[in-house]
Amino acid sequence: MTQRTDILTGIIIEDQERLSLRELCEACAVHAEFITELVNEGVIEPTGIDRSHWVFSGDSLHRIRTAKRLQHDLGINLAGVALALELLDEMQQQRTQQHTLTGREHE
Repeated sequence: MTQRTDILTGIIIEDQERLSLRELCEACAVHAEFITELVNEGVIEPTGIDRSHWVFSGDSLHRIRTAKRLQHDLGINLAGVALALELLDEMQQQRTQQHTLTGREHE
């Protein structure tokens, strides 16, 4: 009996520093119009002069996927998605600050 070992390879997109609009659309399985709406709501911020030259950070991938889940699972509109993501960001910042303070207390 022969044993087969498959090796998977890939790229962690969140670690990439720059993604084009097309790459981001493909990675998130969304249309460019959805990305544009997220940019207009302030959910993600591209660099570049206009839409044809937009470049996104790898963090945008996570935010778009979260936005899709909020919209699909909870039926939240884009303005609500923007607010929810802002609140989630604030919660994460508070957790990080708490962790930092807790770590200092134990030193």
